[in-house]
Amino acid sequence: MSKADNRTFLQGVFAETAKGNGRPFIDALADDVRWTIIGQTAWSGTYDGKRAVLEDLLRPLAEQLGGRNVVSAERFVADDDVVVVEGRNHSITTSGRPYPNRYCWIFVIRDGKVAEITEYTDTHLIAQVLTPPRAAPT
Repeated sequence: MSKADNRTFLQGVFAETAKGNGRPFIDALADDVRWTIIGQTAWSGTYDGKRAVLEDLLRPLAEQLGGRNVVSAERFVADDDVVVVEGRNHSITTSGRPYPNRYCWIFVIRDGKVAEITEYTDTHLIAQVLTPPRAAPT
């Protein structure tokens, strides 16, 4: 895929996450995806493989957000197989606390799937609003 194709691919995925539909995002992940969250929170670290991403990251997050994670993307910058996405979370936790996190994700696309994600985010907000996940990433 070209850099334009990669950007268009992720624009389509994030058009759905902005509606609270995470299915296209999950479908976009390669089976061997590697997601690294930068920082020192209980959520920070690397989640290796789609199963770990789903069970150790996304499921615990969905439980705290009432199952609906609404994320919009505001900027896409593509360079070959790398797409940088600036995003914003619009979710409310099950305890009623807003979760207005901001993100900068670096996606690596291989064979039409997301192979790697590096996430830069407001780790202070994560520590204040979210309960640590049951399983710590590596």
